[in-house]
Amino acid sequence: MEAFTQVTGIAAPLMQINIDTDQIIPTTFLGGTDAKGYGAHLFQERRFLADGSNNPDFILNQAPYDQAQVLLADRNFGCGSSRERAVWALREFGIQAVIAPSFGEIFFNNCWRNAVVPVVLPIEVVNQIADTVSRSGGQSRVTVDLETLRVTSGADSYSFAAPPVFREMLLKGLDEIELTLSRGEVIQRFRNADQAKRPWAYASNAAAPRAGF
Repeated sequence: MEAFTQVTGIAAPLMQINIDTDQIIPTTFLGGTDAKGYGAHLFQERRFLADGSNNPDFILNQAPYDQAQVLLADRNFGCGSSRERAVWALREFGIQAVIAPSFGEIFFNNCWRNAVVPVVLPIEVVNQIADTVSRSGGQSRVTVDLETLRVTSGADSYSFAAPPVFREMLLKGLDEIELTLSRGEVIQRFRNADQAKRPWAYASNAAAPRAGF
């Protein structure tokens, strides 16, 4: 997994509640077995008109927000069905962080596992950041720093929380398996100590009596 420390970039205010995963990536475009090709269909039914042309009223079609690296949203972003491809679509489009008051639980976890930082801040704070961005015409940059756990917008700075294991994974660019392997020495010390206490638990299965005897 790609490591993430911080991002400073354009923030697109999409301040609506209950933006579900079907809006983020419609079912029609869920085919395929890898993480490629989904960014082109991010918010498909909102970004494009019936004839396939760009919808000029949608925020991510408007400069400079079409180059956004941070997305601002209202409550319950990423709710609805579980689909990892919703995060893949955001990441491929260029979104590296989403700031909202709350997230769908599965979507929240999927973000961490796919190098998109889901930042939970109070709605009043998200509205303030969105207002600063909007008044600047998108020129005011927003920084999300995973090392310091702070969001910076203009002269304002806000702290946020992150699950420690997910934060470590993303800072080091490790998935769950790689993180587990990186702790091999700790695991082996535990096994050695546990085996000394419970040697029967480590006996060979070949020595176990057969069922029915």
